[in-house]
Amino acid sequence: MRILFVVNSYFSQGNGLDESARRTVQALRDAGQEVRVLSGENFENPNGPQPEYRMKKFYFPLMQPMLDSFGYAYADWHGPVVEEAVRWADVIHLEETFFLHHAAMNRARKLGKPITGTYHVHPENIVYNCLGHRAGFLTCQILYRYWCRVFYDHYNYLQCPTDNVRERLVRHHVKAHCFTLSNGVIPDTCIRPTTPPADYLDENRPLDLIYIGRTAIEKDQPTLYKAIRLSKYAKRIRLHIAGRGPKLEQYTKMANQLYEEGVLTYPPVVGFYNRDQLRQLAAHADLAVHCAYVEVEGMSITEALQQAVVPVIATARYSGTATYALDDRSRFPEGDAKALAEKIDYWFDHPQERWEMGFKYAESMKQYEIANCAQSLIQMFQNAIDEKNGETHATDRPVLSSIKRKALGKLHKHTA
Repeated sequence: MRILFVVNSYFSQGNGLDESARRTVQALRDAGQEVRVLSGENFENPNGPQPEYRMKKFYFPLMQPMLDSFGYAYADWHGPVVEEAVRWADVIHLEETFFLHHAAMNRARKLGKPITGTYHVHPENIVYNCLGHRAGFLTCQILYRYWCRVFYDHYNYLQCPTDNVRERLVRHHVKAHCFTLSNGVIPDTCIRPTTPPADYLDENRPLDLIYIGRTAIEKDQPTLYKAIRLSKYAKRIRLHIAGRGPKLEQYTKMANQLYEEGVLTYPPVVGFYNRDQLRQLAAHADLAVHCAYVEVEGMSITEALQQAVVPVIATARYSGTATYALDDRSRFPEGDAKALAEKIDYWFDHPQERWEMGFKYAESMKQYEIANCAQSLIQMFQNAIDEKNGETHATDRPVLSSIKRKALGKLHKHTA
């Protein structure tokens, strides 16, 4: 099977979407599939690896500095390369909904090639950073309808990383067959020791609290800072913010202010970490907090959970990350600093329970391993190809056999 992945900046670092695409492509190749990538050139390392089908970088007038701060880069979509890539493929898989993807989709439709996609980005991820949380509401609704009608309605299948995403698409009567399937996590050995360190119950030791994620408006780190002010453990909290983004300077200043005002005894540690550094950070952490009110899946928290750290995750209308919380002790309403402080205090009040629960979280991540997700994607690609060849009917699509309800979700049929 020849699978074409279409993504703007396949080799960009620090962008969760591109990291997910690279993991998925490698998992598909490991499973014996022939996969090529249509993408912008390796902008960050021109002498490094390049996609099989290479496009130049597209520069947006006035907006480029802001896009660079988000870690996003966009590919040009003109020229014969798109045609060449689409003609090669048996199935075209779109990772985003931008100009290059529209060009590839149009060529695929004209050539009668099946089209699939993965839902990676909410419009709120883009618009809120430009217009703010409240002001961007109407713009988000318009953009979402545009994506549904111009893109998703023309897909054969659309992978939804969480039920939260799928249910939103169904409400908008998307014509693609939408199903829930995690993007998958790379299996990682838990390096946290099975027994607590000798000073674990010491009431004077620092409590390491981590937040992994981009410093952006929708990730809502300020709610964590407010919660720390309300926590009875504030003096013992050692705060780690792992990520970068457009709000890095502002949010770093807010975190440092907690220390300067005496709320925190330990200065916050803010920085960008590679995968191994994140593994070490999570393995030694006492608690991981995730406040985002817009999040498709939140793969960054899954990597922390593999290291047996207990999370506290915001529940929000446009976030599916709370899926990973095993019970309500690890959930709080978005933006509710008081509720978050109560959850933080609960887990710090119960250190033995927290330690044991951490390993339950590590175990729960096994169901999302990327090899399982790749097998389900292969079945999806085959279904799409078979339907284009007339071997099945759109009203009687086979269930993806490798998807289990508990582990990866279930194929949910929906016809507009």
